[in-house]
Amino acid sequence: MPVISDPAQFNEEELYVDLRAALGLPLYLKCEGFNFAGSVKLKAAAEMVAAAERDGLLRPGSVLIESSSGNLGVALSVIAASRGHRFLCVTDARCNLPTIRLMEALGSHVHVIDEPDAHGGFLGARLAYVSALCAADERYVWLNQYTNAGNWRAHYRTTAPAIARRFPDLDVLFVGAGTTGTLMGCARWFWQWRRRVRVVAVDSVGSVSFGGAPGRRMIPGLGTSVPPPLLDESYVDDVVRVEEPDALRVCRRLAGRGFLFGGSTGTVVSGADQWLARHSGRRHLTAVAIAPDLGDRYLDTVYREGWPADLTEPEAPAALAGLA
Repeated sequence: MPVISDPAQFNEEELYVDLRAALGLPLYLKCEGFNFAGSVKLKAAAEMVAAAERDGLLRPGSVLIESSSGNLGVALSVIAASRGHRFLCVTDARCNLPTIRLMEALGSHVHVIDEPDAHGGFLGARLAYVSALCAADERYVWLNQYTNAGNWRAHYRTTAPAIARRFPDLDVLFVGAGTTGTLMGCARWFWQWRRRVRVVAVDSVGSVSFGGAPGRRMIPGLGTSVPPPLLDESYVDDVVRVEEPDALRVCRRLAGRGFLFGGSTGTVVSGADQWLARHSGRRHLTAVAIAPDLGDRYLDTVYREGWPADLTEPEAPAALAGLA
């Protein structure tokens, strides 16, 4: 095992789960949750902060600020703590409480948005808050994961080549679509170096990323209520949309076999299952999906019996719905 002095120096890149035994599904799941931030977002966080430091944007007295539904906030909290930066995460009422507590334990401040924007949902409200704060106080440095090229470049440099090394005969890659940083980084790499590999984006029903109708969504991490600026659909071969109950069923089936993953993973695996069923004639496909995180932060949501039907919050109108 390595000896490290910076938490960003460790990330388990080579772990895959063969889902044939657990789900009867011919799919390899790349596990991105084994690092000190607990998710794939550590890669993007490290890339974006390093670029801001190189460009002189982070100076003495600067405060990092970012909008996040959870995982990037934790990753930036880890990076900020290790490098001596202050960090404010702007999240919303649907962020898991353990995630908020984790960010605070790492020394970050967390602002929770309670009301969605009338047109942009919770994401729109978060972005408006961040923009207003930056306009009012020049100390704040917004990395803006939604437009920052470092978000996708991190995966172009690391995630995609790692998958290609392990699976040189890869046929299809399934990637969840949130900010689309992971999706775009992987899709661009395979388009350039292994063009025969099909890249399939997996989105949540209720997300507008690929032109779908907006709707209420409860699982954070995938989908968005605002079209993602990083997305270039010309690199994407296919799109699968997944209903949240299907994602929850996959998560709980995997947990029943000892694999505890987050809701995003349940969405991606459910989407891969749908796509592979439609292409069952190609029996010898080599398929990989990316699991963004593990499930321990979702015990009160994804893995709580009855969730989300027992939530006291009323059903939100479509125009007000959305998480990213």
